[in-house]
Amino acid sequence: MMDEGTELSVTIAQIVQKLKGSNLHSQLERQAKECLQRPEIQLEDLKEDVKEFLKKSGKKHLKCWETKLQNAVYRELNVLPPPSHPEAPAEHIKEPLAYMRKAQGSWEKRILKSLNSMCTELSIPLARKRPGNEQKELLSKWNEMGTDEPDLSHFRPVYAPKDFLEVLINLRNPNYDSSDQPSSKSHWGLIQVPLKVKDIPELRESFAELGLNSGQLGIDDTTQVPADMFESEHAGIGRKVLIEQDSAAAEQYIRQGCPNELRAELWALILNATNEPEDILYYEQLKSGVLHHDLLVDNLIYKDVKLTASNDDYYFVFEDYLYQVLLCFSRDTVVLEHFNYNSATPPKSYIQGKLGLEDYAVVYPPNGVIPFHGFSMYVAPLCFLYNEPSKLYTVFREMYVRYFFRLHSISSFSSGIVSLCLQFESLLQTHLPQLFYHLREIGAQPLRIAFKWMVRAFSGYLATDQLLLLWDRVLGYNSLEILAVLAAAVFAFRAQNLMEVTSLAAAEAVLADLSTLKVMPLLQIFLFATIM
Repeated sequence: MMDEGTELSVTIAQIVQKLKGSNLHSQLERQAKECLQRPEIQLEDLKEDVKEFLKKSGKKHLKCWETKLQNAVYRELNVLPPPSHPEAPAEHIKEPLAYMRKAQGSWEKRILKSLNSMCTELSIPLARKRPGNEQKELLSKWNEMGTDEPDLSHFRPVYAPKDFLEVLINLRNPNYDSSDQPSSKSHWGLIQVPLKVKDIPELRESFAELGLNSGQLGIDDTTQVPADMFESEHAGIGRKVLIEQDSAAAEQYIRQGCPNELRAELWALILNATNEPEDILYYEQLKSGVLHHDLLVDNLIYKDVKLTASNDDYYFVFEDYLYQVLLCFSRDTVVLEHFNYNSATPPKSYIQGKLGLEDYAVVYPPNGVIPFHGFSMYVAPLCFLYNEPSKLYTVFREMYVRYFFRLHSISSFSSGIVSLCLQFESLLQTHLPQLFYHLREIGAQPLRIAFKWMVRAFSGYLATDQLLLLWDRVLGYNSLEILAVLAAAVFAFRAQNLMEVTSLAAAEAVLADLSTLKVMPLLQIFLFATIM
């Protein structure tokens, strides 16, 4: 184990290294050079004079350089893995448990095999350069790609959430033997790995701001403060947070919900997702990559949007935005950086005739992410907040590399999908043991129903206003654990009806429509009105 001082040194070194290649570093460097030309700068006080100049020169911008730097550092602290020993192997930093790494590796091979099989069956290359006339045609309809009706009948999703769930159900720690506890509650559920998850008292402590005596957006009445008075005061505080432009303050603020009119700016602030000229230019470069090269995964993106968002009453109007963002995302090599702290490894393909030769291997697709059934629903809700494609893109990419990748990667991380599944089953077994046992006995394991909600972060299941309130808390607590809590709360809310069902199909019918649910009362009642 490292001592506290060593841990801090390692973290600082990682952050400095990361920021050196950023736009912010380039901007600060330019400002510092400009400062050196000024006559009032003294050589003997150079360091302090430059610092002072940067502080003052930034005031004319939306936020000063000091705050920009603080936000950039805070962003890195939120995405970096916990500090590990300097000599720890890279794979241990990504995922400390060997059996998790092995399971993730096997799953990746299966996905790649499915993609290559489709490629062979359809005689379609993984990538090809578009002819000039195709490029012009795509550019002309860039803003109305939803009107295009390509033949996608031969394409199928590489995998669906239910396929992924089967892999998680079969996860086992070879060094853990629980056979001597045949009656243990741990055997009621589908997830059979010994990971530590929080109980109700620990969750209450983690989500203290959701307490019954705290004001919340998304709850019509509270015992302490009238809803309209709280909303007015809360919005006023939100505007002050935006003026200060402090990411950490914004994160703390939205734990009690975010006013609709401030949400877009506050989320971007928390994520440190900028939309400066460099970001817009980068987006245009990605767009150029889409125009010049056709990828097999483009068809998977088209297919997924057609099967999900296009058929959704809330999201079908954003079809064009979804194509634009997801096609650009598939070509964005910046996304590869998240594999430094993701248990997954980007898939590789080989140049024709060079199979197995690492010198001829390329990451495919360029961002290392193969879309699955429902992937486009990670983007769809953000379309309500951002109508400028480049801004929508940067926010989505940051949401993905910070949160969403954890929902389809096998890891022991506390906000990873395995822990969320275990958290959900543990809460139900503890809080509603009779219901859990009943559903298990009739072959309707609760996780088989709830998994699809959690793997999509409830997108496409909740009404959009409720989903955005939920995602406020994901950002506010910098954690996906709230998804497992909500999934358990939904079962608790429908417990009476579920106790009467006699099959999985009947249980699914009871929980088929979540669009009328109010997220915040459900969470508050489940967490804080439960006698434990």
